[in-house]
Amino acid sequence: MSRPTRRQVLHGSAAALAGAALAAPVALADTAVARPVGGHGHSAGDGTSGSNGHPGGHEMPEPFDEMYEGRHIEGWPADEQSPEHGSHGSRGSQGSHADAPAGQAGPHDGMDFVVRIDNDDLHVMRNADGTWISLVNHYETFTTPRALARAAVRELQGADLVPVVTG
Repeated sequence: MSRPTRRQVLHGSAAALAGAALAAPVALADTAVARPVGGHGHSAGDGTSGSNGHPGGHEMPEPFDEMYEGRHIEGWPADEQSPEHGSHGSRGSQGSHADAPAGQAGPHDGMDFVVRIDNDDLHVMRNADGTWISLVNHYETFTTPRALARAAVRELQGADLVPVVTG
């Protein structure tokens, strides 16, 4: 029996790779990513929004404002204007788009929820599964922005939060 040539091995590898690429969508069709929102225990529907209109069927967390380990932490939905929140208005109308120059995004554009530690913004992101991460605890997920802010305070160990500068 003769050994296969390089050409035969290459063709066999290409065929196997193409088969795997074509079979992947079928194999992943039953994973959590492809299931409708109703399959995750959330309200059934078209899968585009939950009962409060937020993407993915996840509820928007409640606003909070508290002292934790000597640090002032606060958070609220980003679509709400800062001045409407009493103590959230400490930075003027930063939550609105009025201060942003034409064609530029406001300070909270693209964010679902605003979290501040001692009046400094902590950049937070919501994962697809509804958990939250921040720049301070990027590889650890939290169920609420309040839990995330508390963990960030513990991680900072008294250090100041350095603002994220983009652009």
